[in-house]
Amino acid sequence: MYRSFTEMPVWQKAHQLSIEIFKISSTLPRSEDYGLTSQIRRSSNSVPANIAEAFGRSTKKDKANFYIIARGSSYETQNHQLYGRKVGYFDELITERLFSEYSDLIYELNKIINAFAR
Repeated sequence: MYRSFTEMPVWQKAHQLSIEIFKISSTLPRSEDYGLTSQIRRSSNSVPANIAEAFGRSTKKDKANFYIIARGSSYETQNHQLYGRKVGYFDELITERLFSEYSDLIYELNKIINAFAR
C-alpha cells in the first residue's frame, strides 16, 4: 500500500509526461500562449493532479471518478499533440513517442478504474 500518491508508478509516469509536455510546448510561438500552449499544459498537468486527488478520496466511487477524469485528460493531451504535429509545431518522432506513452498510461488507468468497478 502506498503512503503517498508520489509513490504510485502511474502518478510518477503522468508527472514525468506532464514535464515533457511542458518542455515541448515551450517552443510554441507566442501567438499560441492562450491557445495550444495553455490547453496542452493544462490537460497534461490535469492527469497527475487527478491521480493525486483520487489517492486522497475515501470511497471507491470517488476514487474511480478522478481516475476517469485523469484518463479523459490523457486523451485530450493526445489530441493536442496530434494537432500540434499536424500544424507543424511538434516533431513527428517526439509526438509519436509521447502519444505512445500516453496510450500506455491510459492502459494503466483503465486497469485501476476496472479494479474499482469490482
